Amino acid sequence: MLKKSSLVLWGAALFIAWNGLLLLFLWTRPTPQGEGDRLTAEVIRLAQDAETELERQKSLLRQIHRYSDAWGRRRGGKLPPKAPPRPSLPPPPPPTQPSAVVLPVLVLACDRSTVRRCLDKLLRYRPSAQRFPVIVSQDCGHAETARVIASYGDAVTHLRHPDLADVPVPPEHRKFQGYYKIARHYRWALGQVFRVFRHRAAVVVEDDLEVAPDFFEYFQATFPLLLADRSLWCVSAWNDNGKEQMVDAGRADLLYRTDFFPGLGWLLLAELWEELEPKWPRAFWDDWMRQPEQRRERSCVRPEISRTMTFGRKGVSHGQFFDQYLKFIKLNDRFVPFTQLDLSYLKKEEYERFFLAEVYAAPEVRVEELQGNRRRELATVRLQYSGRDSFKAFAKALGLMDDLKSGVPRAGYRGIVSFVYRGRRVYLAPPADWTGYDPTWS
Repeated sequence: MLKKSSLVLWGAALFIAWNGLLLLFLWTRPTPQGEGDRLTAEVIRLAQDAETELERQKSLLRQIHRYSDAWGRRRGGKLPPKAPPRPSLPPPPPPTQPSAVVLPVLVLACDRSTVRRCLDKLLRYRPSAQRFPVIVSQDCGHAETARVIASYGDAVTHLRHPDLADVPVPPEHRKFQGYYKIARHYRWALGQVFRVFRHRAAVVVEDDLEVAPDFFEYFQATFPLLLADRSLWCVSAWNDNGKEQMVDAGRADLLYRTDFFPGLGWLLLAELWEELEPKWPRAFWDDWMRQPEQRRERSCVRPEISRTMTFGRKGVSHGQFFDQYLKFIKLNDRFVPFTQLDLSYLKKEEYERFFLAEVYAAPEVRVEELQGNRRRELATVRLQYSGRDSFKAFAKALGLMDDLKSGVPRAGYRGIVSFVYRGRRVYLAPPADWTGYDPTWS
């Protein structure tokens, strides 16, 4: 550091000496007639330039002294080292054709050696290793799981979360330590994808998910829609009410908008991570995503028939909902060429125009009529709820997931949940003059 300072001082001295000699030469040189004014102006300009350069050198010298002092204090243990500046995300690329999109799949893994089931299906169904690189981020340091991931060699990129320590939590949250570690891992892994690898978007799955044959086709086709419609903030492969008897098996191509964040295989853009990362929660990240402050009235795309299914009964949630709902979710088993379909109907204005018209044109029925399988001549019907309690009662009676997050029902859009009951389409819907979600409903 002292050497740098000396060099700058010598440079400044030589600069001043040179300009002084130049000025002396110009002043003492005989001046032809008519050139006096021009030379005077030239001398003034040189003097001003010399003064500007001198100030710049002095400023540089002050910075060197300041950083030299800081370095000395840091080495003496008086000043903690500064964190490196956070790299900015890459600028959005120009619009591309779906076939040219690079969409990495980020697999969050921990201590399940059954991650092999997840990876086998991903590698079997992906159409291109270049367009769909698989990145496995492993937390927990579980040796057997690490060996399974390593066995795939160059077919996947294996990252290891560097921080395996317990997360400091409030005493009343000790039993939720796992949720804190998951949130920490998500933050680190997504940071790697967007800030280190600098990808434009990513599909996130966990190690207990199995994917459908058209999993990659689905996300490749919906990616341009996510770019174009800013009222969308994710695309999900999951239908929360996608049990086999509650979906139309003949409409594997059918997609919806939903105000509920489904997760369980979801696509996000780098811009969304730029927005969420600074306020990422310490725990319970998925329910945090469902809060109005994060959702900001944006929606996700979700399928009629799920493109993922979970086989992970054991986990930090201790099998919550698994035996009652999750293990019955139907995984799509046939390929739908989504990239050849027109998905513009999912854009907000067009979707609301036809979807709301269809819902509120459907004849209204009572829950007893549905349960009794009456009025069979009606292929599409509407069951109207008036408040939180009636929604939960109807949902429970018909086998839907009845929990609400910040007032939003699972798979719901504008409060409407679409499903199949005993072979016919049912819309569980609020009144037509619905004004918005009540976050106190839970």
